[in-house]
Amino acid sequence: MSIWGKVLGGAAGFAVGGPLGALLGGVAGHIYDSHRSASTEVADGDPTKQVGFTIAVIALGAKLAKADGVVTPDEIRAFRRVFKVAPEESSNVARVFNMARKSPAGYEPYARQVAGMFRDNPAVLEELLNCLFIIAKADGEVHDDELIYLQKVSAIFGFTDAIFARIREENMGPDASDPYTVLGVGHDTDDDAIKSAYRKLVRENHPDTLIAQGMPEEFVEVANEKLATVNASYDKICAARGIN
Repeated sequence: MSIWGKVLGGAAGFAVGGPLGALLGGVAGHIYDSHRSASTEVADGDPTKQVGFTIAVIALGAKLAKADGVVTPDEIRAFRRVFKVAPEESSNVARVFNMARKSPAGYEPYARQVAGMFRDNPAVLEELLNCLFIIAKADGEVHDDELIYLQKVSAIFGFTDAIFARIREENMGPDASDPYTVLGVGHDTDDDAIKSAYRKLVRENHPDTLIAQGMPEEFVEVANEKLATVNASYDKICAARGIN
């Protein structure tokens, strides 16, 4: 079953709990009514983590979309690109998104809960931040309020300023960003250490690894984009240094 089948066709039965579970529970009645004949078969992986990741991106994406004071059509389109929502599920996903966006609660409880769920899998949390960056960039610019929001979420996830700087650079694109920052190394780092840093990033951020750790398969395109940026940055450094 796809993650949307789990979220919209019986995910309320999974033990997500906390503020994320409460958000899902707020639409559970409608979801159940519209999916009462859906299968509840569980695919490989941890369904609680998969559902938690998905609801966290919806909730944090909704809060981010209004961080600069206005929700634009571009941000909504970016949200749908990140989520790959099937047409028949769009209204239900939008319902969760709007409930989170209009809620007077802050984003911090959502961020803290998902941080706890993936405390042993920080690479999955990086992918969540990448999803949020895509939404933030949707109108062609990451506004100061949005960047502050992203940095605060990053801190709740337990990332240092240096790690956040690397994630920010990755999301600027390989042509605009500093390839050394993308790999998390200094300009004076020796070739062997650069190779080691690159291999570590590839190993930790491979889509198969992330999916095994709880990231739903529906987010694999975002993971592939990140891996492409890491590869492009390494290639740029190798070309400049003559590394074979």
